[in-house]
Amino acid sequence: MDHAPRTGFSSPTSTRVVDVLVPVALNQTYSYRVPRGMELKAGDVVGVPLGPREVLAVVWGENANPDPRLHNRLKDVAEKLDVPPLKQELRSLVDWVANYTLSSRGMVLRMCLRMGEHLGPERVRIGVRLVGEPPQRLTAARKRLLAVLSDRLLHGKSEAAHEAGVSTGVIDGLVDEGTLVTEPLPPAPPPPAPDPSHAQPEFSRQQRTAVDTMRALAASGSFHVALLDGVTGSGKTEVYFEAVAEVIRREKQSLILMPEIALTGQFLDRFAQRFGVRPIEWHSELTPRTRQRNWAAIAGGEAPVVVGARSALFLPYADLGLIVVDEEHDQSYKQDDGVHYHARDMAVVRGHIAKIPVVLASATPSVETEVNARKGRYQRVVLPQRFGGAHMPHIEAIDLRREAPQRGRFISPRLAQEVQNAIDRREQALLFLNRRGYAPLTLCRACGHRFACTICDAWLVDHRFRQRLVCHHCGFSMPRPHVCPNCAAEESLAAIGPGVERLQEEAASLFPDARTMVLSSDLITSIETMRSELNAIAEGRVDIIIGTQLVAKGHHFPRLNLVGVVDADLGLGNGDPRAAERTWQLLNQVIGRAGRDQGRGVGYLQTHQPEHPVMKALIACDREAFYASEIEARERTLYPPFGRLASLIISGGDRPIAEGFARKLATTAPRDERVLLLGPAEAPLAVIKGRYRFRLLLKSARNVDLSDYLRHWLAAAPKTTGNLKLEVDVDPQSFL
Repeated sequence: MDHAPRTGFSSPTSTRVVDVLVPVALNQTYSYRVPRGMELKAGDVVGVPLGPREVLAVVWGENANPDPRLHNRLKDVAEKLDVPPLKQELRSLVDWVANYTLSSRGMVLRMCLRMGEHLGPERVRIGVRLVGEPPQRLTAARKRLLAVLSDRLLHGKSEAAHEAGVSTGVIDGLVDEGTLVTEPLPPAPPPPAPDPSHAQPEFSRQQRTAVDTMRALAASGSFHVALLDGVTGSGKTEVYFEAVAEVIRREKQSLILMPEIALTGQFLDRFAQRFGVRPIEWHSELTPRTRQRNWAAIAGGEAPVVVGARSALFLPYADLGLIVVDEEHDQSYKQDDGVHYHARDMAVVRGHIAKIPVVLASATPSVETEVNARKGRYQRVVLPQRFGGAHMPHIEAIDLRREAPQRGRFISPRLAQEVQNAIDRREQALLFLNRRGYAPLTLCRACGHRFACTICDAWLVDHRFRQRLVCHHCGFSMPRPHVCPNCAAEESLAAIGPGVERLQEEAASLFPDARTMVLSSDLITSIETMRSELNAIAEGRVDIIIGTQLVAKGHHFPRLNLVGVVDADLGLGNGDPRAAERTWQLLNQVIGRAGRDQGRGVGYLQTHQPEHPVMKALIACDREAFYASEIEARERTLYPPFGRLASLIISGGDRPIAEGFARKLATTAPRDERVLLLGPAEAPLAVIKGRYRFRLLLKSARNVDLSDYLRHWLAAAPKTTGNLKLEVDVDPQSFL
């Protein structure tokens, strides 16, 4: 064996051995010799041989007592990378997250190293400069290039080629002839630092109280969690910016986590207005070069403020002083593949390990956060009113049992009239339906055939804009046929139910002179396109916005005063224990887009069950009633935060084998009267990507270490073989 897991035996004193953690699906560290002359300490990023290749790794600690029998079989550390070491605080977070989620430490470490790509010093970029005489053969392309370079200054090679409209081969030809010379470009200077005194806003009296609390929290330099609990439009962002400003003054770094970083152009503009420059971004849409540059700036302490998606939590900050989790209630903070972690909860863990303050901001706090605030674990900072004297939206129910739309329509007559009134007043209206595509189901009127995914237990969604039927779980798609594949009937296919595309078709029919725009994640082609569409709405170039939950996430549309929720009951009937909470949060957030700037906002809920507790709480604007009933129900049934859950999903390509393994796994569960084992049962989505899925659900009291129970169970349980797969999700958010 060329490398060895850590052992506990004595070692020759002449050889130094370190244990390294590799960012792959391994939980253990491996031991390597340190070559003479190489200085290594815990946290250093190194390259080590692993099997036939060299991989990245991080020194996890000194191994003072390696097994002497392995001494001659240990391999040397190949190189030490010229990047800042991972601090003890981050290494402790890796260990904690892996232990809690039952993930391998290597997979958690992988998130810290940006999936192991492009680490090390930034690649030297080549520039080109005009130095010699023009060539004898002067083509049109060469003339354009020489015109661009006529100032005889150093230009980036690719930029010069792009500006002249030529290939880089034209440059290479002129270099060979001595007309041009290549030189390394100087490294890009670090971005200018945000200025905490750039544009301090005028705060209302209530905001000033919250601002003082935020500043004191940031200045404390110790672990403390505060819930910034403010209604939509109350200025939560501007308030927590003051905590960020305080941390900048103290020359520490701040992290602002956001659920949809790709859609936060308005947020970045607001940050620039307050601090003079935009923050460093971190999300999956960055180019590899930008990710490399930003990672190095963060690790080197040259990024005072980072705004990022959940993965930004695992970056190696040089001196982190504050974490803000914006829209802390948002479901997007839970990662459901790879390492199953909740970024909000892990942000609190990182704050505790690093001994720094954490701010959770929301207009509709999660029940878990609300309970922590009520029990005094989190400090509550309240913004009860909208900024500038704006009123909260008035909310009305439209009972679809009495005010139904016309056959084949989905917008009720009353909602249609209110939308027309808004257009006549030159205001904007938002029609909200949390369903992508044109229709959720297509069937044949002649034989009843329903179009389903070939490899998932799901109907195909009609996407009329793309002329395709699409599975939203695996991505399978097919052209929308004109003939039923089951009975060969022609023109017999019917779209059943509405999606946002169908809603736009209806809006165009009802309001032919109105300008409409659909905002839906499946229609986004790029971040730039999305941000330009949001700017078009903010500037008033759209009359009717038709959107999914994408429109509920913190956008500010000054002319929007009316929100119509087309199907308010949509999220209530899916069997999810958090269905009521999520529906209440989502509808509160989307209606909260109305009336933020001009006039009085109004929200209309089209519902078949206006007597439902969620609808009654929304209509009465009685958040206390909602939280009281939801908290009481959770406490009575021992659901989180009063109990704990863990989910085990067994999947495989063969249904009997997957079910048999799930049943065998259940029989090996340790007996513990504090832990209730439910299942195995078919998962609600029984087949995804051709894999049959069975679920076991564990439920326990809050004081039970469910992770430890799972660890002991799985250590003694049968192991998966073949294409069987077992996924463990501690604190699951999805029950599909």
